[in-house]
Amino acid sequence: MKSTLDFAKSKDEQDPLKNFRDEFLFPTRANGKPLVYMAGNSLGLQPKKVQSYIQQELDDWATFAVEGHLKAKSKWYSYHELLTEPTARLVGAKPSEVVVMNTLSVNLHLLMVSFYRPTTKRFKILIEGTAFPSDQYAVDSQIRFHGFDPKTALIEAQPRAGERTLRTEDLVELIEKQGDEIALVLLGNVNYLTGQAFEVSTLAHAAHKKGCLFGLDLAHGAGNLELKLHDWEVDFATWCSYKYLNGGPGTLSGCFIHERHLGKRDLPRFEGWWGHNKIERFKMERRFDPMPTAEAWQLSNPPIFQMAALRASMELFDKATMPALRKKSVELTGYLEFLIKETLPSQKCQIITPHDPNQRGCQLSLSIKGNPRAISQTLLENGIVADAREPDIMRAAPAPLYCRFQDVYEFAQGLKNAIES
Repeated sequence: MKSTLDFAKSKDEQDPLKNFRDEFLFPTRANGKPLVYMAGNSLGLQPKKVQSYIQQELDDWATFAVEGHLKAKSKWYSYHELLTEPTARLVGAKPSEVVVMNTLSVNLHLLMVSFYRPTTKRFKILIEGTAFPSDQYAVDSQIRFHGFDPKTALIEAQPRAGERTLRTEDLVELIEKQGDEIALVLLGNVNYLTGQAFEVSTLAHAAHKKGCLFGLDLAHGAGNLELKLHDWEVDFATWCSYKYLNGGPGTLSGCFIHERHLGKRDLPRFEGWWGHNKIERFKMERRFDPMPTAEAWQLSNPPIFQMAALRASMELFDKATMPALRKKSVELTGYLEFLIKETLPSQKCQIITPHDPNQRGCQLSLSIKGNPRAISQTLLENGIVADAREPDIMRAAPAPLYCRFQDVYEFAQGLKNAIES
């Protein structure tokens, strides 16, 4: 690798996925040049097809009104099913194990209704100490809802002294020591702050060995890593689709429920009419007859415009394929790591995301000496988008669907200039 613009441009020329960049709309600078966009881990860019896909549903609404449920070009009644198989391919699941519905925190609560069933002996939840705050709020409130105290029922795994990320062996040891009291292990597959990707298969096995259920928040994993939720025997997972999946601000969430939990009528679950047997749904029967798939967790009919936007992006993922995107991601992120180490002294900028590609996605989290928010603002003024998080972190994520090696090069140069100034 070389820290030159020519080298970056040559890598872009050789990139078999380079044309996918043309499928997205980029915010631009005053001179009309696209911004260097490294914030897909917060909000993905808009696919160009989104507007036409939503316009189709607006036209069908205008033309058919209520009859659009059965007469629209893509029938609204079954529209969510258009996302089922692409979603299953994305996360390594069977189509029966996935459904797109609601938003992430809503789904996390719905899934914990089913999969956090504390007893007087087994009542604890294990999470990482730097879990996304919304997840922390969710588990705290679930614990209190069941009559326990988060002070005694919540285990927050912490790194070793002087370290910023968690070691797999330490998590396994924690599960083995306290597993008899743990009802649920719930991890953010890729930690939002550090960018660390956990070794899911190893941790799921350790949890199940001790009788614990195992769930994932894939907000930073779906569309970022190559996932195998079914084979890893994850009990449940949920994720948003506005980050790497480019579904639009605040849009829908995906859910995974392993097939061993499907069709169990004795499994507690909040229920609504869209989870009812779809063949009999409009008979309006009093008795709930759950779908035999993950769709049983649905409550309400889906928002079509949001699904249309997500559909436009999911088609791109299907065309690119996650193995190919992951291959490019490893190279892009590796180049970013190389450039940062080449151009910035470690006392000013230190990478805290693990070096091992198997323990990270495309995000690198940088510990910045100084004021990361001021530096990110300087970057923005110079046409580069990244973000800062307390206390000292800047996050940069070269999403492989639309980011180039040239973007990585320009980010590294811009960061060097911003820190030095």
